[in-house]
Amino acid sequence: MASTPLIPLHRPGDSPVHRMPVSAKFAVLLVLALALSLRREDPWIVAAAWALAVLGHLASGATAVALLHRLWGLRWLVLLLTVPQLIFLSGAETALNVARVTALILLAGLLTLTTSTEAVLDAVERALHPLRRLGVDPERVSLALSLTIRSVPTILGFHAEIRQAQRARGARGGPWTTIMPLLVMTLRHAERTAEALTARGVR
Repeated sequence: MASTPLIPLHRPGDSPVHRMPVSAKFAVLLVLALALSLRREDPWIVAAAWALAVLGHLASGATAVALLHRLWGLRWLVLLLTVPQLIFLSGAETALNVARVTALILLAGLLTLTTSTEAVLDAVERALHPLRRLGVDPERVSLALSLTIRSVPTILGFHAEIRQAQRARGARGGPWTTIMPLLVMTLRHAERTAEALTARGVR
């Protein structure tokens, strides 16, 4: 079974969540992120964020099975977050912290799932436009974000190629065995991208 990315790519649709303005989606995400940060020990805030994430995914047209698959895809992140915290914090505190982080990831995933890359970049560019007088170049920031977002499926493809090659050789091992090959392929991709941008006069 293919791995599920933490932040899924856009899937076109006509649900209420898809039709919601990008600025409103960003505002909801920002408000919840602030609430989860400022009220870290409030379980009701965490529960509200989880409820909104689950209902939002279902309202966007995702099935319960697809949502469970998304949650299963977060298992390694949950493990990575849980084990170190249990050394210093209680089980309840650890569970609350992990729940906060995963709720935000699901909400961010809902935004990218229901919003095209172009719409996200346009919203970011408009939001940064007032900062132009401070030396911020909205177009350059938008280009950097665009390249980053478009690199996600490429890097996922690299990972799939590495795993397929390892299986063809009969190699066994955990996810860590793909780290170095993936890093090398990603760096090469970054170099090729930089050379292509330089050839087009982008610096």
